[in-house]
Amino acid sequence: MNYLRLFVVLSFITVIGCGEQQKPSTEHWFKGNLHTHSYWSDGDEFPEVIMDWYKSHDYQFVALTDHNTLAEGDKWKVVSQDSLYQNGFKNYLDHYGSNWVNYKIDSLNQTHVKLKTYEEYKSLFEEREKFLIIQSEEITDHFQGKPLHMNATNIKKKIDPQGGNSVVEVLQNNIDEVIKQRDELEIPMIAHINHPNFGYAIGLQDMIALKNEKYFEVYNGHHMVNNSGDSTHMSTEKMWDLINIAYVEKNKPLMYGLATDDSHNYHVKGGKWSNAGRGWIVVRADSLSSKSLINAMETGDFYASTGVELSSLIVDEKKISIEVNQKAGVTYQITFIGCKKGKDIPEELTSTEGFKASFELTDDLLFVRCKITSSKLHENPVEDLLYETAWTQPVLVTMSK
Repeated sequence: MNYLRLFVVLSFITVIGCGEQQKPSTEHWFKGNLHTHSYWSDGDEFPEVIMDWYKSHDYQFVALTDHNTLAEGDKWKVVSQDSLYQNGFKNYLDHYGSNWVNYKIDSLNQTHVKLKTYEEYKSLFEEREKFLIIQSEEITDHFQGKPLHMNATNIKKKIDPQGGNSVVEVLQNNIDEVIKQRDELEIPMIAHINHPNFGYAIGLQDMIALKNEKYFEVYNGHHMVNNSGDSTHMSTEKMWDLINIAYVEKNKPLMYGLATDDSHNYHVKGGKWSNAGRGWIVVRADSLSSKSLINAMETGDFYASTGVELSSLIVDEKKISIEVNQKAGVTYQITFIGCKKGKDIPEELTSTEGFKASFELTDDLLFVRCKITSSKLHENPVEDLLYETAWTQPVLVTMSK
């Protein structure tokens, strides 16, 4: 599917996604991944190879989010002696040539490669309205051994982990640093909480306590992050709804859900590896720029996916309407999920098998979102999340008197 050719109209009148009324608009869909790693931290591939993969697989934007670093300055990578990585280096050298690849071999026959910076490699791939690379960082912190990670998207200066005396304080301190840089530079930026169930480090009450945070990963493609939870921990999807029930009660903006790859492994594929192509977001924006993409995300104008594509998403004063881009031989279950006023648990409101469905908005609802589950198996799943899925963002319902 060519997202650049998909035009749809979104009209918010008395139904709002994040507390701000929207004017009708006609815009484009752009597919992208906001969480991926390279040799600049603990990924196992060169940035150029990674960008080439995403561009050749019909993504329009990618954020390289290495741990506590930006791709700038001098960094040399010693290539593992494992034949897998030696062959990867050979392919890299053959493809880009010795004029591009700066490397040396030491007295122990080890190959050292100077990594290309963001400023160097982005010009190889970026094309106006076709492909964009967003400079980003995974701020990687901890508290009492718990991994506390968040991505800072579209930052211009590296942010060091801020630490703190509790899980919430660590997260909040890092969120505040992203906001500080955003305000100082007057450039759109977002922070999003990564894989809360990784090490079961971030609980529901931690998420509820955060201020000025509107994004977290409802799906992360890493094989160790426990999206589905376990017998004593809730899934990230259930956590999402409970966060929003609390946020509505506290008059806070809704929490939006992202799907990401969190890709680290590019040479071996399977359920025991963190691979590219598992999860992404699709943003409706007026142009392929960091500013336009982030502005659209701020209004909730995007959906998360592991394979399901939407051909239409319309929200007006009366209903939410969904239409799926059908694949031959595939069926779809379209489920609307929300919470009714006076309740403290989410519920399945309606569920329909087909490629399109709509849901009437009524004044007994707090918010509504949609989950579309395909009968098509994900080609490279993690955990028990076997089928291609999409999630739209929750809509806060306020009815006219």
